[in-house]
Amino acid sequence: MAYPVVGRAILSAGIVTTVASLSVAGTAFAASGGASAGSSAPAKQIAKQSLYKGDSRHMGDRLLREGMSGHDVRVLQDFLTRDGFPTTIDGQFGPGTLRNVKRFQRSAHLRPNGVVTYSVQKALRLAVAGGTRSVAPSTAPGAKAVLNSDGTVTAPASAPAAVKNAIAAANKIAFTPYVFGGGHGSFTSSGYDCSGSVSYALHGGGLLSSPEDSGQLESYGSSGPGQWITIWANSGHTYMQIAGLFFDTGGASGRGGDRWSKTNSSGTSGYVVRHPSGY
Repeated sequence: MAYPVVGRAILSAGIVTTVASLSVAGTAFAASGGASAGSSAPAKQIAKQSLYKGDSRHMGDRLLREGMSGHDVRVLQDFLTRDGFPTTIDGQFGPGTLRNVKRFQRSAHLRPNGVVTYSVQKALRLAVAGGTRSVAPSTAPGAKAVLNSDGTVTAPASAPAAVKNAIAAANKIAFTPYVFGGGHGSFTSSGYDCSGSVSYALHGGGLLSSPEDSGQLESYGSSGPGQWITIWANSGHTYMQIAGLFFDTGGASGRGGDRWSKTNSSGTSGYVVRHPSGY
């Protein structure tokens, strides 16, 4: 007797429902000459079971949201970190993970609700693997960037691609810790200081090939303010303005760690003013 099974798994809030169609075929073989007679009895069996209660071995086995924990949450946190959204890998889906999930969703042009559905985890896997994201980027109308409620920024529709990409890069590290010297030796770091942050954003826009410290940024690009990007630099600090919003580690601690702001926290006195040539 053979029992082939064809099944389909449906994911919904961590419950896997398996719908299986079983077809039963019996074949009797006559001893005399191999003549056969057969019959079939199709049957359907629907079984519901909750797999991985409180945990899961694989990201994608269940929907993930704030408050959940398990190995799949650790995988999620690792993938977020590898895609440029540094996240503590502790298996607990807390506020920090929620914030970075929303940032990833914005970067992938998905609904930023912080819920990791199958579509979200698939997009994250593709992003880490270097795959493309097919949905057109969301932008704000006009020539000014918009500061979102989650601390990220939406680029203006009229901005050049380099400016939009610089904003997207800045969003990725907007809440990373301030680390003195962070981002100097490599653009990949667990934290960034002022010049590391500015360098990361410029690099994301294709406007800088290797990190520069604040002293080096005093001679970066062209002199004076730019149309889209303006950089203030001296020997001790540097920050930038992109499409009307400030990206600065100087006031981040007072804003819950967010480098983005509508106001200038560092002033303009004593700085050399530069901008990327053409921007």
